[in-house]
Amino acid sequence: MPVTLSDLRAARRRIADGIVHTNCPASLALSAMTGAQIFCKLDNRQRTGSFKERGARNALLQLSPAQRKRGVIAASAGNHAAALAYHGQLLKTPVTVVMPDYAPLIKINTCRKLGADVVVQGRDFAEARAHADTLVASEGFTYIHGFDAPDIIAGQGTLALEVLEQVPDLDAIVCPVGGGGLLAGVALAIKSLKPRVQVIAVESKATGNLTAAMKAKKPVVVGRQPTLADGLATLTVGANSFSLIRDRVDRVVQVGEDQISLAILRMLEVEKIVVEGAAATPLAAMLSGALPELAGKKVVLVVCGGNIDPAILSRVIEKGLVSDGRLTRFTVAISDRPGGLAALARVVAESGASFKDIEHDRAFSGPDVHGVNAICTIETRDRAHIRDLHRALRRAGFPLVVAS
Repeated sequence: MPVTLSDLRAARRRIADGIVHTNCPASLALSAMTGAQIFCKLDNRQRTGSFKERGARNALLQLSPAQRKRGVIAASAGNHAAALAYHGQLLKTPVTVVMPDYAPLIKINTCRKLGADVVVQGRDFAEARAHADTLVASEGFTYIHGFDAPDIIAGQGTLALEVLEQVPDLDAIVCPVGGGGLLAGVALAIKSLKPRVQVIAVESKATGNLTAAMKAKKPVVVGRQPTLADGLATLTVGANSFSLIRDRVDRVVQVGEDQISLAILRMLEVEKIVVEGAAATPLAAMLSGALPELAGKKVVLVVCGGNIDPAILSRVIEKGLVSDGRLTRFTVAISDRPGGLAALARVVAESGASFKDIEHDRAFSGPDVHGVNAICTIETRDRAHIRDLHRALRRAGFPLVVAS
């Protein structure tokens, strides 16, 4: 049966006492950066760090007593799995999750801590799902699809019902899309109640599920590529989700990995909020300049999750700094005699930059035994500052061997 606005409202009543009614504050800093009036719907503040709890609880509450006793299973890269594990624990329903091998370690460990039986199996979502199906057949579990089950879509749509009360005069909502369950629920709520509001979908260029589906006019499988937005790497948009999205979404925007890194950094710096790659895509779209029509408009960004692996976060921050022009690397030839490095350091210091790291390469520095290549990682203000530094180095007699 198709999902309706009544289903969303029923889901909201059903799950009200089990999920966090997350806030949707205005951001002066992000507004200044993007030229729009930005509000952030912070569903990364749910107990397990993502919006997935809405759909998971709604689905679990509609199981029969026999289904609850036997238990449920899902294939998931992490957030749906954690949401099921948490609410399964609260509702005394056993949960098994099959996670593909690219699932972040933090998400695997979270599921285990929440009491789920975690099986890591498959190179992608399709292989994880196939293994889950074998367990359904052998163990009698109920499969709960992470982004295409009607109960899941209805639960996710409750996010937009809250947004419409928190920012009643919004002009647009910008929402990530992978499998499409969140976007389907959001689009259904928005277009049913305030059809003039723009619904804009954002996906990673490495996933492209919705773009491919729109082009084909049906869901298609897209080969998985590495992406920071691992929560969007579902290989395809769901059929039920696509039927709701197709005529309700105004635009689909794609963002690259550098843009996602930079958006994660911006959220951390100016909002003091840790977000995962998927949750950073709406801001990435705004910062990229892909949505100039939203200048001056009231825009809600769906901050859907905060479960990023700390080990990855440090790399993402550095990539964001590189993309922002605040971290650069170059190689210059200097004299290996006393004073050679000091002369280089003086130029860098006088330009207002500072050394983060330096490495000496003598073996591959050319025929001059008194020369050395200095591989320098430098902290700068922005890209214009990098250009000024390069000019200062050349004027001082330090030709760049390699610059990035």
